Amino acid sequence: MKITDILSQETMILSLKATSKEAAIDEMIAKLADEGKINDVSLFKSEIMKREQESSTGIGDGIAMPHAKTKAVNTPTVVFAKSEAGLDYDSLDGQPAHLFFMIAATDGANQTHLETLAALSRLLIHPDFVAKLRNAKTTQEVVDLFDQEQGAAEAEQDVTSQNNEAPFVVAVTACPTGIAHTYMAEDALKNKAKEMGVDIRVETNGSDGAKNKLTADEIERASGVIVAADKKVEMARFDGKHVLETPVSDGIRKPEELINKAIAQEAPVYHSGEKDSDASDGKRVSIGSRIYKDLMNGISHMLPFVVGGGILLAFSFLLEQYFPQAKTLTDMLGAISGGQTGAFMFLIPILSGFIAMSIADRPGLMPGMVGGLLAATSNAGFLGGLLAGFLAGYVVLGLKILFSKMPKTLEGLKPILIYPVLGLLITGGLMYLIFDPIFANINTFLVDQLQSLGTANAVILGTVLGGMMAIDMGGPFNKAAYTFAIGVFTTTGNTDGAFMAAVMAGGMVPPLAIAMATSIFKKKFTPDERQAGLTNYVLGLSFITEGAIPFAAADPLRVITSCVLGSAIAGGLTQFWHINVPAPHGGIFVVGLANHAILFLLAILIGTVISGLLYGFWKKEI
Repeated sequence: MKITDILSQETMILSLKATSKEAAIDEMIAKLADEGKINDVSLFKSEIMKREQESSTGIGDGIAMPHAKTKAVNTPTVVFAKSEAGLDYDSLDGQPAHLFFMIAATDGANQTHLETLAALSRLLIHPDFVAKLRNAKTTQEVVDLFDQEQGAAEAEQDVTSQNNEAPFVVAVTACPTGIAHTYMAEDALKNKAKEMGVDIRVETNGSDGAKNKLTADEIERASGVIVAADKKVEMARFDGKHVLETPVSDGIRKPEELINKAIAQEAPVYHSGEKDSDASDGKRVSIGSRIYKDLMNGISHMLPFVVGGGILLAFSFLLEQYFPQAKTLTDMLGAISGGQTGAFMFLIPILSGFIAMSIADRPGLMPGMVGGLLAATSNAGFLGGLLAGFLAGYVVLGLKILFSKMPKTLEGLKPILIYPVLGLLITGGLMYLIFDPIFANINTFLVDQLQSLGTANAVILGTVLGGMMAIDMGGPFNKAAYTFAIGVFTTTGNTDGAFMAAVMAGGMVPPLAIAMATSIFKKKFTPDERQAGLTNYVLGLSFITEGAIPFAAADPLRVITSCVLGSAIAGGLTQFWHINVPAPHGGIFVVGLANHAILFLLAILIGTVISGLLYGFWKKEI
């Protein structure tokens, strides 16, 4: 497939009018929308901006490659745009960007399209070709340049030298979306290695998976390993090698420096028994960020158990309430979802196990899960489970450091004997003898206090929980509120479904408010935004707060402020009216379980109307 099949004359802008980064992005997105290449402008832009937040796609040398892979794209397409004057794009080299390639890839982009996008990225590594593009005067000239360059590139055979005299290094390149930077870094490293007389093998971890996978023999033979990646790659295979971990952008901009460091072995020796480094090229992640990452790893693995078990549990309640004759089905649903034999039994062990695994890799999983199970069965609850996860992770991490000097011949004992036995003994012993009794008492005290809350205090707590659900719509505040409600729900049983009512109402308001605003204030929204607004009716009713994220990303002050206010009011109202929803998920589909179903719907409606009208009146005309 030719590059010009996805980069056509219709999607070129030879005289970009924009003078700022966001304006340039908007102008290129408008071109995609005009040509019918995307179906949701808001969603596509939010994905583009999300990628920019991870690291600027202004790769330097006057080139920017904003890109996204999303369901908002109808057909894989590239917009080529050129700015004669150049503009500040927050490029990695601090220089103005003149050439822009906005890559729009479909969620299900096929192999041919992905390979074509990779070929496009590789061509932009060549300075002579880039200079020709900058001098091109017509869209036809641009098409001809790409056809000629792609033909020449395909005619060259990519042969890895087998000169045993030459230094040999291996590398892995990867970026979050795996479309552009992955392949540009690959070509930059290959081209520079060829100039330097160095043999190199580069594995790419792109959208279509790992390609040119490194063999064990190649890794063993290499002087050093370069991992130019902005996402997690398989690291255990590099055990005992000098591994240079760096952002993928350095693979593009600093290939010679990286290759020299790999040859000189100027990188620490990687040990797969140690926690993956949180340092990248000297830049360390804060303690708070590491704790949050570990916590989110536990929560993200726990959520499928919450959703699957919660919805089936809700169905079992509905059947029991309205169809008591279907006892066999009710018992089955209760058994596979409930807390004694089903999905809910795993909530705390899964949370603890995957927190520990995030900290200490696989050796942390088993002691973390057992520690979580001990917490669950001793009434230490979610608080005990959180502690068990972090305790197990750092216990195993300490064991790895303690036994790091063992003779190589005994290395095999670590994962199969030392870490499992000592990790379980220390974690389980500390939980059983010390922390479970402490947290059981704390948990009992908190539960007693929650159950004895007066109406005024309950309303305040419900207001806070509801508002938190809308602050970041799926982020840490949202997850903290939801996890708190889940903790109370699973610890005290259905009688305390009150806080589930608060978080569910608070989480349903933002997408419903967006949908309402786009329906009432139509002139203030583009056709694509109105279309996206319609989908938010379904998402909101299903308790999927994330439906409002594209609108929040495009207009954070108005959207978030409006939604937090409505969500907080809805959450507070559920407590004022003493509403219980004994199901941890389901939205409108479990409203029949609420003790005051009409009032629950009214709380959501009031919050939605307040948020929707505030956002609609506040939003500027387009």
